[in-house]
Parts: sequence; C-alpha cells; structure tokens
Amino acid sequence: MTVTTTDEQLEKIRSEPGFIAALDQSGGSTPKALANYGIGADAFANDDEMFELVHAMRCRIMTSPAFHGERIMGAILFENTMDREVEGQSTADYLWQIKRVVPFLKVDKGLADEHDGVQLMKPMPDLDVLLRKARDKNIFGTKMRSVIKTANADGVNAVVAQQFAIGRQIVDAGLVPIIEPEVDIKSPQKAACEELLKTALLANLDQLGENRLVMLKLTLPEQDNFYASCIAHPNVLKVVALSGGYSREEANQRLAAQHGMVASFSRALSEGLSAQQSDAEFNQVLDASIESIFQASIT
Repeated sequence: MTVTTTDEQLEKIRSEPGFIAALDQSGGSTPKALANYGIGADAFANDDEMFELVHAMRCRIMTSPAFHGERIMGAILFENTMDREVEGQSTADYLWQIKRVVPFLKVDKGLADEHDGVQLMKPMPDLDVLLRKARDKNIFGTKMRSVIKTANADGVNAVVAQQFAIGRQIVDAGLVPIIEPEVDIKSPQKAACEELLKTALLANLDQLGENRLVMLKLTLPEQDNFYASCIAHPNVLKVVALSGGYSREEANQRLAAQHGMVASFSRALSEGLSAQQSDAEFNQVLDASIESIFQASIT
C-alpha cells in the first residue's frame, strides 16, 4: 500500500460523509445471513460451498451501482472475503480502486464464554501473521468484537483492557483498529453498562499516546450524544454505531439522534435483500437501504 493511498483513506474516514458497511459475517453467522437472503441450509453441503454462496451475495452488494464511496466510506470484510476476488481484482483493491470504499478486516476469532457479565474475545495467537497479510492485501484497518451483558465493572474493564491491548498491537502493525465493545441491546442494565463503558474507554484512550489512532464501534446508546466525549477525543478517528439487533428503521432513528456518529451496519444494511430478486429489484432495495442509513449518518 502506498503512503498516498493510506493518507487518502485516512482523510476519507476522518472528513467525508458516509457510513461503514459491515460485510463480515464469519463461519458461525454465515448460515443466518444466507437464510435472511433467501438461501437455505439445503443449498450447501460444506463450508466451502457456503462461503462461495456468501461471497456471491457480497459481490452482488459490492458491485451494485448503489454501492459506492459517495455514501459508503468503508467496508468490513471477513478474512475469507479478503482472500477472494471481485471482478478480477482482490476484494480490498476492488473496493478502493473501483468504488472508493476503504477496506477493513475482521480479525477476532469469536467470543469466549461469558464471565463477569461479559464475553471477551478468544485468543488470537496468529494475529501478527494476519496483520502482515492484511497489509500486503492493502487493508486499511481492522475490527474486533467483544460483548457486555451486565453492568459488572470488572467485566467491562476487562473487555476494554483486552480491546486496547490488541488495538495497540494493530496500531504498531500500521493499521487502524476498530475497537468494538458491544453492549447487548437486551441487557436490563444497558444504560448502566454504557456508563461503565464510557469511563473505561476514555481512560484507555488517554493512555494511547499522541497520533495513535483508533476507531470505536459502539451500540446505539440510551442517552442521545452519550459518546460525544469519545467522538471529540484526539485519538479517535471515528465513532461508528452497530445496529445490534435493532430493525433498520429503529437503528436509523436512534442513529440520527447521535451527532457525529455514523453507521456500521451489517444485518440492517442487507435487510430486505433476496437472492430471488432481479438485479433491478435488488439494486432498488439496496439503494433505498443505503440512502436511509446515509441520511441517518450525516446528522
């Protein structure tokens, strides 16, 4: 990756309007994503066939005329998608060179069992190898997810400490990490979880050091503009929102009330898309979805 390209991508994320498309469903969530798209489990016999089908779905999204950098600033990929091609180019190069969409890579290996009201990330012993591979494939940044379910200070602090420890490793590798400590929208203590999370985030951001940039991917909060201090922090390139199980309509309504926060939606982005649709129908539904999320993101 040339320095110029990195600088262009950095400036796009920092200052241009748009949102991030999360196209990173991995092994565990892929069957559900395909089912929502109208492809049942009887359509594939093994993981290879499943990943072929989900790549075809993602290609249909990425190559659609509705999908472009004027409304979409970035896209998060699963490693299997990064390793494949779109219209004869590596996926990351297609996204940036053709669509002007900045490529990110999901790097976590899933969630550990719940402890202290949270789920940490499973160990990532081969992360350095994956980060070198991502750099070689012109990936700009990464994403990794943990989950907070109850307002347990020890658990929340452990989630944030783990996210930032790995985040620093990713910064050292020359990539921009998206730190994602998701608060479960079904938590009966959601607002209290968010209070603990914000405190822990700000404490860790303050320890990063000058010019060490991260992004945050956070659940849409109960209190409007709750994460304004995170958005304004000098070490934060962007704060993006996950849809977290909210319908697209509710996610957009909540997002529109958060000044400076933009979407990073997965299921809410692809809601309404179907393998059975004609290309014209598919593009029309996707265009309407992208436009609604874009409008909610530019408030």
